Amino acid sequence: MPLKKRKPTTPSQRGVVLQTTEDITTQKPKKSLLLPMKKKAGRNSRGKITVRHRGGGHKRRLRAIDFKRDKINVPGEVSSIEYDPNRSARIALIKYKDGDWRYILAPHNLKVGDSVQSGENADISPGNALPLSSIPSGTAVHNIEMKVGKGGQLVRSAGGSAQVLAKEEKHTLIRMPSGEVRQIFSACMATIGQLSALDHKNVKLGKAGRSRNMGRRPQVRGVVMSPADHPHGGGEGRSPIGMPSPKTPWGKPALGYRTRRNKSTDKQIVRRRYQR
Repeated sequence: MPLKKRKPTTPSQRGVVLQTTEDITTQKPKKSLLLPMKKKAGRNSRGKITVRHRGGGHKRRLRAIDFKRDKINVPGEVSSIEYDPNRSARIALIKYKDGDWRYILAPHNLKVGDSVQSGENADISPGNALPLSSIPSGTAVHNIEMKVGKGGQLVRSAGGSAQVLAKEEKHTLIRMPSGEVRQIFSACMATIGQLSALDHKNVKLGKAGRSRNMGRRPQVRGVVMSPADHPHGGGEGRSPIGMPSPKTPWGKPALGYRTRRNKSTDKQIVRRRYQR
């Protein structure tokens, strides 16, 4: 998917870099697959802000994405490739032979009229979902399950793909986009191919207003605050962060400090992404 630039008629247009929309085939989503989406503005179920710098933004509606791909052995046809405001990759509208309609994550080079299918006997072609036990080594996959039947949780953003490395008894080794190697139960489903919108990482918003439209509020650096508001604040003139280490506004270690605490999935990691 190529990129495009605008004529520099204003300072914001001078720096903007956009993705082309030639891969999108329709402007209107399927109404029966739309759900209401309430804005949370970074707040949890108790109303506490757990993610800062969120709020505002354009109104969105949620697209019901089929992450489980549980229409086993029912062929479907790609009806359209669409934009989804809630994710970076494109989505594909699938019409199945039994009359059901579903959205799936659109892999790269999937086109209108192509056929997709789920199940052990599906072909190794982009958009088809198979158990990891049926996918040959070296294949690029996305939308990978971590638990059987729960639905894809890994590798779901634009341009992402993992690689099937090898089979070991009941598990399959997967190299993640970060370089981390995980072992996943071979009965888990994964979808063939690399995800669409490969140039998403090269987009430049060009102006602050586009960030606000996406629901992102301004982020103020700690070094420009006062000592009462942030550990990095204070000092005469411009000052560095200082020793012993960078801190969050609440005094916890930041900027490179590892905070992962997930013992339940630690055993699945064969090689960490730092051990390249």
